[in-house]
Amino acid sequence: MGSLDQPDRHGVKALRTLSMGLPLMLLWGVSLAATNRAQSPQTHLGPCGQALLRAIPARPAGALTGRGFARQVWTLSGPARDARVVAQLLEGNIPGFLRHLVPVTVRSETPRGTDRVTVCVLPDYLAVGSDSDFLYVPLGLQAALQVAARFGYVLPTPKLVDAIYATSPIKLIPEPLAPTDSMRSTAYVLHHTELIDLERAQYPEPLGTLTSGDKKDLVLTDRLWETPGHVAIYGWQRASGRPIQPLSTFHGARYADYSHGVRLVSRIVYVNGVARSIDEVLADNELAPLLSREGPLQDLAKRLAALAAGSGS
Repeated sequence: MGSLDQPDRHGVKALRTLSMGLPLMLLWGVSLAATNRAQSPQTHLGPCGQALLRAIPARPAGALTGRGFARQVWTLSGPARDARVVAQLLEGNIPGFLRHLVPVTVRSETPRGTDRVTVCVLPDYLAVGSDSDFLYVPLGLQAALQVAARFGYVLPTPKLVDAIYATSPIKLIPEPLAPTDSMRSTAYVLHHTELIDLERAQYPEPLGTLTSGDKKDLVLTDRLWETPGHVAIYGWQRASGRPIQPLSTFHGARYADYSHGVRLVSRIVYVNGVARSIDEVLADNELAPLLSREGPLQDLAKRLAALAAGSGS
């Protein structure tokens, strides 16, 4: 793994050594997510209503738990596991705590006054399963964009990742694992879910409270087109707010390891209270800087569709 994607261990918890193999599954015999945990919040003030979630199907009766899904994909990684994850997500096998949106507002002073853009974001990273038994699911770029497009969402920019972290009531301490050849394995993905869940259980706030610090983000950046065929990763903030992972396009687009997360952002945003498309805002010379440090992103929908299709143009 390249140096840009190596965790900086200063200021984070010590690395854990992971025992690989099936016995790890047996350690997860009782779902940690259900321990001392209140139900997900059902309503939130502000513009981020349930209408923005209507493209996400209801969770099917008898859907796999996170633990059950981990068993099914135990030997898989990369595109083979991505295909299984995408199928589960598009069928609606998503926990209840991810079925609402949280407003995050970015402000900027301009000659005409204060501009405000409110984005509506999932409270945590995509997961498969139920509230009581779920598995965080990393995805390669193409798979992540396909899921986002189907649900009417996009990935955050690095600036939005920072804004989400600053807004989050729950700021977890990153949990890096030992960098080995097994970092992409389901065993690592499962173990990292366990560690996050143990730390998350120390907070009294219910599942569905805006949470950051548990994963690096797949992000939108011009570098996706400057270095085609690569995924862009950013984030995993320390308590100071500074990210462990600077913006990086080191890895190929199909790469995903345990530390990567997919947080979706609604395509509908609110500029000074008025609903707009995030595509329009990111293409606007005056408004784009509220959401991105790289200036305007033109033709975003078309360019993202090309990346999702694998063309990268």
